Amino acid sequence: MNGEYGRSWIMKTGETGSRPSWDAYFISIADMVKQRSTCLRRQVGAIVVKDKRILSTGYNGAPSGFAHCSEVGCEREKHDILPGERHELCRGIHAEQNAIVQAAAFGVSIRNSTLYCTHYPCALCSKLIINAGITRLVVAGDYPDDLSKALLEEGGIEVKVLPDTLS
Repeated sequence: MNGEYGRSWIMKTGETGSRPSWDAYFISIADMVKQRSTCLRRQVGAIVVKDKRILSTGYNGAPSGFAHCSEVGCEREKHDILPGERHELCRGIHAEQNAIVQAAAFGVSIRNSTLYCTHYPCALCSKLIINAGITRLVVAGDYPDDLSKALLEEGGIEVKVLPDTLS
């Protein structure tokens, strides 16, 4: 993130003064979380928030204790798999999945929470979001998965797409 991020985001969201909106604040934290990603194709960060409190964070990368894709290469690249297809052919766990799993691992309820993510979720993550009881999704970037959008709509998840201003 560059030093101008906060000002441009505030102007784009219509905020005045020096404080960003809650959505801008939390999506900027998700943007910071993605910097821990070890994925070679796309860095993604996610946080789960309830009552303006961060409950869990996640970024995409290999399971705990596994070699990172940055060390062993990308399975998806090796097989020329396009974005939005064949998610099972990947060593990595998605940021949304990691945020949900981390909450579960520590006994933190995320029912009726908001998930902030730097990218629109895939269909697999959308199903997890629905079953986890997350009721709102705020994203700052798109992802080519029409099934995901249909699932979230059918699941009654409120989706807010922010301008794609993240780095």
